[in-house]
Amino acid sequence: MANNLKLSNASVNAEADALSVLLDNGYLRIYDGTQPTNADTALGAQVLLAELRFNADAAPVAVNGVLTFNAITQDSNANNSGTASWFRALKSDGSTVMFDGTVGTSGCDLNIATTSIVAGAIVGVTSFVYTVNKG
Repeated sequence: MANNLKLSNASVNAEADALSVLLDNGYLRIYDGTQPTNADTALGAQVLLAELRFNADAAPVAVNGVLTFNAITQDSNANNSGTASWFRALKSDGSTVMFDGTVGTSGCDLNIATTSIVAGAIVGVTSFVYTVNKG
């Protein structure tokens, strides 16, 4: 018989809430270039465009496995100029990677006002939601 794992709301909420705690005071780094194969893959030629910070309480409790992140501290002085295409979320130690995702102006894992980042400019997040797959 094929695998057909399905998770309950209690399970996906617990997973999402645990991730949220790991991101308390964590980093949200926005890059140009190609997103790595997975979140364990080291960076290559990608350029860090902006670095934002998660709130001390990254997100309220999950609902149906969905985390809607609290306000994320904007980067008031973008690191470099380029076109934002993906992000990496890290714990507060700044080195432990939690996950990666796409960046765009809508319909992406992370939505920002514009993907055209200019060095020295302000970069903020318009919406950021993370959903645990129920299967």
